[in-house]
Order: sequence, then C-alpha cells, then structure tokens
Amino acid sequence: MTDRLYLLNADWFDDQGGPWYCPPGARIEGVLSLYPRLREQVQVTHLDHPLPRAAVVAEVGEANQSCPLLVLDGEFDWPDAQVSAETGARFLQDDDILPYWAARYGIGRPHP
Repeated sequence: MTDRLYLLNADWFDDQGGPWYCPPGARIEGVLSLYPRLREQVQVTHLDHPLPRAAVVAEVGEANQSCPLLVLDGEFDWPDAQVSAETGARFLQDDDILPYWAARYGIGRPHP
C-alpha cells in the first residue's frame, strides 16, 4: 500500500457559480510538478467536486471529505496526522501534506 492523495478536478461549478479550482489543491499540484517523482511514490486520484466523494468517504469517513487529502499508508510515523473516527485511517489535509512529503520523500520544504 502507498500514501493516497485525493485532489479535486478543476473547473467545477456550485451554487456560487464557477468555474472554480481549489487553491490548496493547486499548491499541491504545483509541488507535484516541481517534484515529478512524487507521482511515482504517491497514488494520486482526481475527484469531481460534488459531495459525497465516495472514494474519500471509504478511506476516512463522511466527516472528512475536504480535499486535498492524503491518506497515510502507515509506513512512516507522522505525529501531526489526524485520525478518522469512522475508519481509524491516519490522514493529512491541505498544506499539512507538504511538511510530511518533505520528511518522508526528501523534497524541499515550503519557505515560511
């Protein structure tokens, strides 16, 4: 098993209009572009915007459907990970993913 990343597809619409993209997801996509080897080490899945997001619900439960979301494979201890009350899976969301990747996969860290 490997770490599993869930991102939203761009150009979605909602009751506020659109087309939209997810700003935290765009940052994660940017890091994936800077470090293409991450795509070989992390399973990346793009999802449509509307809820429910079945793939995410299966991993971390209905309460944690916000993306980007990284489900940890358990091979690398990360004390800052959240734990799903529904499934017990450990996960990170949004910019919390970046320091984990730096520690686990040896990429650069975001500058403060």
